[in-house]
Amino acid sequence: MPKFAAVVVGAGIGQRMGKDKAFLELAGKPLIAWSVDTLQNCDLITEIVLVLHKNKLDEGRELMKKRRWSKISAICAGGELRQDSVRSGLLSISRSDWVIVHDGARPFLTNKLISDGIDAAVETGAAVACTDVKDTIKLVDDNEIVTQTLNRNRLRAVQTPQVFRLDLLKKSYELITSEVTDDAGIVEKAGYRVRLYPGDYGNIKVTTPDDLLLAEIIAKGR
Repeated sequence: MPKFAAVVVGAGIGQRMGKDKAFLELAGKPLIAWSVDTLQNCDLITEIVLVLHKNKLDEGRELMKKRRWSKISAICAGGELRQDSVRSGLLSISRSDWVIVHDGARPFLTNKLISDGIDAAVETGAAVACTDVKDTIKLVDDNEIVTQTLNRNRLRAVQTPQVFRLDLLKKSYELITSEVTDDAGIVEKAGYRVRLYPGDYGNIKVTTPDDLLLAEIIAKGR
């Protein structure tokens, strides 16, 4: 029976928010607690690694005790780039064959997103939640002049969770050192195929104060 670990990444400094996001309060509990609670209560997950800013490790340990997160096997410090933080989390996994990487700033993780991702990853060893693009997307040059209008029917907005065979993701991190914005990008550059599966428009990432206001509205409905 394969075992699934989850790496929850919450080590960013929150430049666009103006403060560290992981411990912002959302409907009565820290932002990062929303997704970790879901993983703690998901039968498919056997192990959780929490990656935080180096100045927030003690706060993370206190939160783990308070919320009784028994599945957490490690709380580790992130790095300068997101991929450095994920790499740190991967090195802390102790007993799993697969890994689910999730942004701690996406509070509305669901069991369905987790299970659908696991099902989708069986074929290629890598699967990523995504949604259809609603807006028209234009490519521009350095002077903000439109050079191309892209066909939105072929575009997808990528989310987390992202599900990977652990050995595949580790190998990709060994091969690729250039900066990317998500783990699927590293896997793609390493030459592996990535399967997309339907995400959730409610699975928003809290990046700005406006996002936090929207998250409060969504949280009230959940």
